[in-house]
Amino acid sequence: MIENDSTALRLKCCAHMGSVLALSSGPGHQNWPFSTDPPPSRWNSHPAHWDSPPRWERRDGRLPNPGSFHSLHRSCKDVFPQQIEGVKMILNKTLSSFFKVSHMLHLSAVSPSYYRFHVEHLQSDDDSKDKDAPALIGEMDSSGSLNAHALLHVTERVRARTVFQTQQSQFVTWQFETEFRGNDFTAAVTVANPDVLRESVILVAHFLQSVSSGLVLGGELVYHRGRSEEGGILTLAGQYSRPNWVATLNAGKGGAHASYYHRANKQIQVGVEFEASTRTQETTTSFGYQMELPEANMVFRGMINSRCIIGGVLEKRLTPLPATLMMGAFVNHRGDKLQVGLGVTVG
Repeated sequence: MIENDSTALRLKCCAHMGSVLALSSGPGHQNWPFSTDPPPSRWNSHPAHWDSPPRWERRDGRLPNPGSFHSLHRSCKDVFPQQIEGVKMILNKTLSSFFKVSHMLHLSAVSPSYYRFHVEHLQSDDDSKDKDAPALIGEMDSSGSLNAHALLHVTERVRARTVFQTQQSQFVTWQFETEFRGNDFTAAVTVANPDVLRESVILVAHFLQSVSSGLVLGGELVYHRGRSEEGGILTLAGQYSRPNWVATLNAGKGGAHASYYHRANKQIQVGVEFEASTRTQETTTSFGYQMELPEANMVFRGMINSRCIIGGVLEKRLTPLPATLMMGAFVNHRGDKLQVGLGVTVG
């Protein structure tokens, strides 16, 4: 039976994917302040070096490569503060030029406290001759849940990605992605949770095309097949960018997500997001800003949205120590709730 309700399919896809990746390009904020959702992994989204355009993007004056579909709204998202609650301590240690580990301890009165061990084997640096070395990332928390993530540059234009996630002793996500970056376009195909016994699979196709030096058009198709159900979601996307601002829009049957990013000067950046869902019949508008104070080694990010949530996070580098202090607070005026957080990152 073909499902007519595309939002129901979207929920099924996200449920199959677990908490590692949301395949569909729905509204961006998956972990709002005061949300009961578990805290995300440090690498839920694609790493920066995976989304960044390749070095050959502007060769011979041709149109630039549009980059990854997952990074369309990244400029705006980076302006908003990340939720912080309770006490969090992160210890990073670089063991070699390619190998890094980190320990994270989070004590919370709202959600369960946890410990995470994170390890990375990074790709070769720019001076290395081994350009095709894979990037391997692993993470395990105190509940026994494991995340495993591998990135491989097969060729200069082809990249492969694999993700596995377990929830304690059960596999919840196994995902395989291949991306091809042409001179002025990007195409990607993802196969998620293929199950021969249950005859189910999720397929996702992305395509972006640079129409001009500032205009990018493309789309996303999510297809889900099971024993008793089958359906798909088509989402169209567009982005127009200038030197100091970027406007992006995703729209489909499941809803719409629009964002606008503007860099006022070297110290101030602002972003506005609009999200609409056909399932909940709700819309949300958010405004965020980032202010950098290089002389004081400080960065402040603040936000306010139409849900009456106001919040901010202050980051202070404690020079000459290799440490960063984070202090944040979020207030939900409609729900009369307050969350305060303190964090320290060493290394």
